[in-house]
Amino acid sequence: MTAQWTPDSWRSRPIRQVPTYPDPARLAETENRLRRYPPLVFAGEARRLKASLARVAEGRAFALQGGDCAESFNDFTANIIRDTFRVLLQMAVVLTFGASMPVVKLGRMAGQFAKPRSSDTETVDGETLPSYRGDIINGPEFTPDARIPDPARMETGYFQSAGTLNLLRAFASGGYADLNEVHRWNLGFVARSPLADRYRDLAHRIDETLAFMSACGINSGTTPQIHETDFYTSHEALLLPYEQALTRVDSTSGDWYACSAHFLWIGDRTRQLDGAHVEFLRGVKNPIGMKVGPTSEPDDLLRLIDALNPANEPGRLTLISRMGADKVERLLPPLLRAVKREGRHVVWLCDPMHGNTIGTNAGLKTRSFDAILTEVRRFFDAHASEGTWAGGVHVEMTGREVTECIGGAHGLSMVDLSERYETFCDPRLNAEQSLELAFLVAEELKNRRQEGPQSPAVAAQ
Repeated sequence: MTAQWTPDSWRSRPIRQVPTYPDPARLAETENRLRRYPPLVFAGEARRLKASLARVAEGRAFALQGGDCAESFNDFTANIIRDTFRVLLQMAVVLTFGASMPVVKLGRMAGQFAKPRSSDTETVDGETLPSYRGDIINGPEFTPDARIPDPARMETGYFQSAGTLNLLRAFASGGYADLNEVHRWNLGFVARSPLADRYRDLAHRIDETLAFMSACGINSGTTPQIHETDFYTSHEALLLPYEQALTRVDSTSGDWYACSAHFLWIGDRTRQLDGAHVEFLRGVKNPIGMKVGPTSEPDDLLRLIDALNPANEPGRLTLISRMGADKVERLLPPLLRAVKREGRHVVWLCDPMHGNTIGTNAGLKTRSFDAILTEVRRFFDAHASEGTWAGGVHVEMTGREVTECIGGAHGLSMVDLSERYETFCDPRLNAEQSLELAFLVAEELKNRRQEGPQSPAVAAQ
């Protein structure tokens, strides 16, 4: 990885999960137009996120990353954006109390339009067509026309991302994210949850804390941190022509930044050391992530870490474990051990979704809430046993009451899936399940904190 990096140096590398556009000239024209458009995010924002993630790497903060499996052009409405943002805020308040530390909030929003696929084609009733790769590439309808990759979709994705970011910034700074309001929403959830008794104590303690702070003069009128919040966007950097077109030189530092999102990650299918996706992300200065799946080996992981974060900068690289509930106990500790032994500064997140997908007799995909929670708990156990910091969780969720994952307090079963199964890709936790997961993870964090410090930074004091 010693060759000079340029925004287009990825084009000379082997690439996977790439669509084949039938008209290269139209693709080039679209890329050229995108290069002239304003950036969606700014270098200073990305640097602030990197500083926050550095605190996570040091065990002084916790990270929450969540949002849609793949955003849909048809779901571009203020209500849908608001509802997902709202649930992420609710989860963050609960996790802040459980961890007793700041929570860095990242949404899989404003750009999560492309999805990797296990096969280039799919067959329905004897007809074979190209796979649906996300709305920024082709359409979900099973027709020959819809499945043709269309570069014009990149411009639609850009403008929808711009609109989503505008709304998210307004929500984050305009009073919607006020800590007291978010907690009142949580009280409503607790009251209607079948596990109300279990959650009521935690909610009451948060209420007492806010009342005490108010009595001390720390309130929305005196403290901006209570009235507003920092919120960052993220997505998988899968469609590299789009990412390159939105890469800009920062005028203050002269560094290149990917300006499609604050945080970009490499998927488990595209993390080849000599591959195009690793090549592209190694050169931008954003904080970046990489999925770490069951096939990851310690030596390979260390080589990828060195390629993506050669300066060993805290906050630059986040490793997102997605092993599966039945594999994480066995496969994660050797990776944690190797990274710790070599002194690499990384953030570790748990993605408990992708390793726990199962099929149903009706041909749908689903995930078990119990398996999701089990993987999170075993992720924490692995870090505790290795003396490393379990830095956060990464979940696919929505603010709507869909029925795509089974289990949870309301006991959704296989027969309930058909009620509101709306995803075109992977199943998501609904709003109730997302909040339930946050309360259960907060309990885990609170109990582990009482047992003794898990943070390497705190333990060293």
